[in-house]
Amino acid sequence: MSVMKKSRLLVLAVLALAASMVLVACGGDGGGGLSGSDNSDVTTATGGDPQGNLKISNWPLYIDNATIKEFDQAAGTSTTYTDDVNSNTDFFGKMQPLLSNGDSGGRDIIVVTDWMAEKMWKLGYVQKLDKSKIPNVEKNLIPSLQNPAFDPNREYSVPWQSGMTGLVVRTDLAPDIKSINDLFDPKYKGKVTLLDEMRDTIPLMMAADGINPEEATDEQWMDTIAKMKENVGNGQVRKVTGNDYIQDLENGNVVAAIGWSGDTTQTSNPNIKYVQPEQGCSIWSDNMMIPVGAPNPAAAYKFMNYVYDPENQAQITEYVNYVSPVAGVKEVLAKKDPALANDNLIFPSEEFTKNCFAQVSPPGDEQQVQEVEQAFENAKIG
Repeated sequence: MSVMKKSRLLVLAVLALAASMVLVACGGDGGGGLSGSDNSDVTTATGGDPQGNLKISNWPLYIDNATIKEFDQAAGTSTTYTDDVNSNTDFFGKMQPLLSNGDSGGRDIIVVTDWMAEKMWKLGYVQKLDKSKIPNVEKNLIPSLQNPAFDPNREYSVPWQSGMTGLVVRTDLAPDIKSINDLFDPKYKGKVTLLDEMRDTIPLMMAADGINPEEATDEQWMDTIAKMKENVGNGQVRKVTGNDYIQDLENGNVVAAIGWSGDTTQTSNPNIKYVQPEQGCSIWSDNMMIPVGAPNPAAAYKFMNYVYDPENQAQITEYVNYVSPVAGVKEVLAKKDPALANDNLIFPSEEFTKNCFAQVSPPGDEQQVQEVEQAFENAKIG
C-alpha cells in the first residue's frame, strides 16, 4: 500500500468516529522546523485562588453570549474576553515582542491553531499545564485529540474547538461554486477572498490541482503560492483576509471565500453556506494555552475546567457550530436540539469528510519553511 493511501486511510479511520465526537488532530510538522530549546526550563503555570481578573484572547464568533457571565458567577472571577485573534500570523506578530520579554500583555489564555501552538511552545512563549487543576479535561477530552503530533502528551495545550476549512459561499450569488478552482473563474473576478493562513489556503489549492497536500514537495508549495500571487495581482482575488471575510459575504462584496466551517452559522444571511470542496477540506483544532507572564493562571485553569463540562460545552457548541473536543456534548444536544446532534458541521460523518486531510505545513528545515512563508507573505500583496 502506498504512503499516500496509508495516510489517507489513517485520516479516514479517525474521521469515521467523528459522528460520536471524534475528530482527527491536526499537527503535521507544525512549527515549521523551529529548533528552539528542549523546553526543559519552561515553568508550569501555578494554581491557587481562581478569583480576580481573567483575560482571554480568542477568535471572533467563537463563544456564546452567556458562558462568560455564568462562569464569572460560578467562579467569582471578572473576565475580559477579547476576540482579537483574527489570524495566527497577525496575532503572533502582535504578541511576539511582549512574549519574548516574558509579558503576556495581561492575557491569561490565548487561543491559536495547532501549528502556531507548537511554534509558540518551541519559542518558550507558553507554560506547561498542571493537569491536576483541569480534571474535566483529563476526563472528557475526546480520544483523537489526546495525543496530537505537535503536543503528544498535551503538556501545554487544551483544544478549544475543531473544524474544517473549505468554501464559504453566497449560494444566491454563486450557486455553482463547488471547487477551490471555481474561485479563479473570471466571472467572479474581484468577488472572492482567500485566507491569511498559509496552512489553510495553499493545501486546499494544491488539493484542487490534484496534489496530495500531505506529500507535497517544497516546489509544489512554491508553485501553488505563485498561482495565488498571480490571482491576487491580477485582481481575481479581492483580498487575503482573516476571520473578517464574513462581513464581505454579508454585504455582497464577495460571493465566495476560503473559510471556516462554523462561521456560516454566525451570519444573518441564510444564503451564506459552508460548501465542502469537491477535492476535500482541511481539518484543524484551535487550542487554549497559558502564556508566559500570565497574571492569573489559577483563573485560567478554572475556565478550562469549566468549559470541559459537557453541559457547559454544549452551550458553546450550540452557538458556534464547530466540532467540540468534549465527550458527551452530542448526547446533551440530542436532548435539546436533535438537528444539531445530526449536523455534519458539528459531528461530521465519514462520507462528509471522505476527501479531507489533516492541516499540514511545508516540508523541509526551518530555513526552507521560512522561505515558503515569506513567499506566501509576498503573494498576499500580489
